[in-house]
Amino acid sequence: MLRSMTAYDRKERQGEWGRLTWELRSINHRFLDVYPRMPEELRQLEPAVRERLAAKLSRGKVECALRFQPAAGTGAGLEVNWPHAERLLAACGALAQQMAAAAPISPLDLLRMPGVLKDVEQDLEPVAQAALELLDEAIDGLIENREREGARLAELIGDRARRIGELAREVRSRRVEVNAQIREKLMNRLKDLELNADPGRVEQELVMVAQRMDVEEELERLQTHVDEVLRVLERRDPVGRRLDFLMQELNREANTLSSKSADAATTAAAVEMKVLIEQMREQIQNIE
Repeated sequence: MLRSMTAYDRKERQGEWGRLTWELRSINHRFLDVYPRMPEELRQLEPAVRERLAAKLSRGKVECALRFQPAAGTGAGLEVNWPHAERLLAACGALAQQMAAAAPISPLDLLRMPGVLKDVEQDLEPVAQAALELLDEAIDGLIENREREGARLAELIGDRARRIGELAREVRSRRVEVNAQIREKLMNRLKDLELNADPGRVEQELVMVAQRMDVEEELERLQTHVDEVLRVLERRDPVGRRLDFLMQELNREANTLSSKSADAATTAAAVEMKVLIEQMREQIQNIE
């Protein structure tokens, strides 16, 4: 199924360790470009985050933000280094005996002394595992949203491609009439010039003019490219670059058709084709 590169998804999980939230946002980009943002205590997950995204996405600029709110009482805390504190108290007591009118030391003063408090780190392994599991869910949600938008784009592109095919058939249906008009126009011009041209030579020139203005090959290639666009839209793998190439081919044939045009209706059809191709090209820029 066709995937758009523009999508968003948000997933949240609550556990005894706290709350995790992933937000994924992607926009169009030629390649896959990942911008992770996460808490410093979970920064070690960045390689795994990039690996998981690269396994399921091929193109797009992806911003992925992780937020972690520890549960009350489970975050990093402080603990008193009692042996060290007791040694300090003993030292302060010994000094107080040697000093006259020494002020007693307060608990707050003691806590400010180096080495009395030490950090107690939270066990983040369960949090890291839950974060990666939640990321997988968020990536799947992002892909679902990409496919939903991709289906809409496929419908729009398919409608425009089919319209180009209709225009090509309309031009082909008028080829006999247009060739007759070209012949008549040239014969009238010869009459106006009052030239006694050799009929065989005139017929040869008419054939050469008709060949220069013949658009059958262009019409066949236009239909071939249209059929390929419709076929590619049904594929499940990334097709953005393939579709972009087909737009270049369609545009080339539409330009040639316009330059060879010998009547207003064919010119108008070629112009409408180019408008449709440009509309498809803009939409394809957002396809993975």
